[in-house]
Amino acid sequence: MNVEQFSPPLVAILRGLSPQDAAAAGAALFGAGFRLLEVPLNRPGALESIAILAGMASAGAIVGGGTMLSVADVEAVHAAGGRLMVAPNANPAVIARGAELGMLCAPGVATPTEGFAALAAGAHALKIFPAEMVGVAGLKAMKTVLPAGTPLWPVGGVTPGSLGTWLAAGATGFGIGGNLYTPGIDNDELARRAVEYIDAFHAAVA
Repeated sequence: MNVEQFSPPLVAILRGLSPQDAAAAGAALFGAGFRLLEVPLNRPGALESIAILAGMASAGAIVGGGTMLSVADVEAVHAAGGRLMVAPNANPAVIARGAELGMLCAPGVATPTEGFAALAAGAHALKIFPAEMVGVAGLKAMKTVLPAGTPLWPVGGVTPGSLGTWLAAGATGFGIGGNLYTPGIDNDELARRAVEYIDAFHAAVA
């Protein structure tokens, strides 16, 4: 799968999204310009929420699961319509199954060793996690040794104001969680935050 077809490369991490809130949250995020939505599996109702969001996704947008720790997770998300595989770790079997099913695979890595192993297993992008621990300097160092053009997506504590610093260090996209979405958030506020991130990204890359 070609990562470049999803622009801007910002993943909305919807931890704790309930099925009853999924359609409204999806409308707010897709309407603001997000093209990548992730519902972590370690909360109730995740697969149902993924199915609802996947049914709403237009061309050029995909939905998937986060905290995907097993091959069974990959297959369940794919069956629900998910086409994005995100994990906090880099399990080669999980990555390979996602790639085999045609999913966009973005496993979590924190070292060059993990990064190379993930790419060898079929990863399309590397989720730099936790970004607060790796840091801007760590990302910059990893970029110097990873294959040229590898998409690097910091996740953890990313704010609109920090996008430019990360991009200058070599980041190409981001995963955005609690600073964007929290369960029960007003949909107008979610849309406002989403637009703020979209605008900040475009301003930083301009």
